[in-house]
Amino acid sequence: MESEQMDDQVKEKTKAVAALYFKGVTEEKPVDVWRAFDPELGKQLSLFITGRMYGREKISHPVRQLVTVAVLTVLGRSDELKLHILAALNVGCTPQEIAEVIFQTFTYAGIPTVNIALKVLRGVLEDKGIWPMEAV
Repeated sequence: MESEQMDDQVKEKTKAVAALYFKGVTEEKPVDVWRAFDPELGKQLSLFITGRMYGREKISHPVRQLVTVAVLTVLGRSDELKLHILAALNVGCTPQEIAEVIFQTFTYAGIPTVNIALKVLRGVLEDKGIWPMEAV
């Protein structure tokens, strides 16, 4: 019984976090790709990543998304970066904060990587109608 309750809590947390982070996302999300190949594994990955990892309350959602933007920038993962820039905006990060996090990575990832990430950010802001952004 306790295990079922915990499973239900994780499912609810997964739904809540996904609704918060991915509100307005119209492009294919990773969970959609996973489920296309293996529906049960896709479900389990979603419950773990979204419900258990992103649902943790050790750091705030904005901090978690800024960390995610930094990591994806350094790794050069533009598709995932776009999704998480949208998520960062959805949880209250400002375009200026996101840009600053991207700039911060240049000493570790290099200027070309930062340039790519800034172009992704600009594209997201253009799509949302908030480009050009206000200067800090």
